[in-house]
Amino acid sequence: MSGSDEPEMVVGADAFTDRGAGLEVAVVGAGAVGATAAYDLAREGADVTLYDRDTVASGASGRAAGICYDAFADGLDAEIASDAIERFRAFSGDDTFPFVECPYVWLAREGDADRADAIREQVRRMQDNEIVALEMDADALADRFPALRTDDVAVAGIAGAAGYTDPAKYTACLAAAATGAGGTLETETPVAVRTDPARVVHPNGEVREVDAVLVAAGARTKALLADAGISLAMKPYRVQALVADATLAEPMCYDASGDFYLRPHADGVLAGDGTEEREADPDAYDRDADPTFADDLLERVTHRVPRVADGDLERAWAGLCTATPDRDPLVGQIDEGLYVATGFQGHGFMRSPAIGARLAEEILGGAGIDAFDPTRFDGDESFDVVEGMALDRD
Repeated sequence: MSGSDEPEMVVGADAFTDRGAGLEVAVVGAGAVGATAAYDLAREGADVTLYDRDTVASGASGRAAGICYDAFADGLDAEIASDAIERFRAFSGDDTFPFVECPYVWLAREGDADRADAIREQVRRMQDNEIVALEMDADALADRFPALRTDDVAVAGIAGAAGYTDPAKYTACLAAAATGAGGTLETETPVAVRTDPARVVHPNGEVREVDAVLVAAGARTKALLADAGISLAMKPYRVQALVADATLAEPMCYDASGDFYLRPHADGVLAGDGTEEREADPDAYDRDADPTFADDLLERVTHRVPRVADGDLERAWAGLCTATPDRDPLVGQIDEGLYVATGFQGHGFMRSPAIGARLAEEILGGAGIDAFDPTRFDGDESFDVVEGMALDRD
């Protein structure tokens, strides 16, 4: 599929420049990060081709939860998340994709002292970083969110700069916006990547040399780079989610003690957990949920939101996230002319508007994100897969 087959779309009020004129860039992976980077490069005048072996948002982005918040204790994470939310707001609309403002709550139960202390510390650090976050006890939480059961809550944090969206619609919008800005979209095109010089190899053997290649292919990023002779300290891991047809207006919630998250959804309530703490094969993992997954999760979700008991399961599925040794992503230049974006621990979609912009800036000659520099690892490190939403996260 070429760019001429895609509708032209302009998102937000971004100005177009010629700062990237003469620069040829191949972006491999038409997920949320890749599509955003392609758009930001194209609007700067670069000659961008966005490739995907399947279709737009056919991988992790199309199976993401769509939860977005800036509730991070670390200053850099909070800054990136805040920038992402601002772009979600600016780009959303009737002709693009929805972004629904919705408070985000994370809580610990009575008897779970370690997680309760972690939440209190997180809220304090967020406030120090000027993130709008409040600490609430069970009574205050019940008054603010009557849909939640709160009698067993020890403490909760609440962040106001938050909301949810449809990840597939966002990604399709940004891919279309990239073509509208002059880029080209090549789906059903499983290219290989090579370096020295940077180039992509098409399925028919055609080689295209470019100034830069960005690999943002989710769980397949590791194999793509390995084929180019580059080792990556990343492991894909399997997660699961479901939608039930219960009614919930707000909030989005992470029950740290119960080990699940939930949010309102157009078809009811979306909930997830099911992190498998082992490496998964992106070409062979089970995309269907486990047989006992839905019943187990719905029981836990109903404990927190009793009205879910009145709903039926709509669907359940599995997807892949990506882990790194230090739980920070790998974002930026990894070799001459070669850039990477992966290892987001389940937080990739929510940060994609900001990560895509920063990647485009680095490819255009600007600064990268030092803390996320992918060359900080050799690529052969041994590490365990760890749940991305764990509260000991800085």
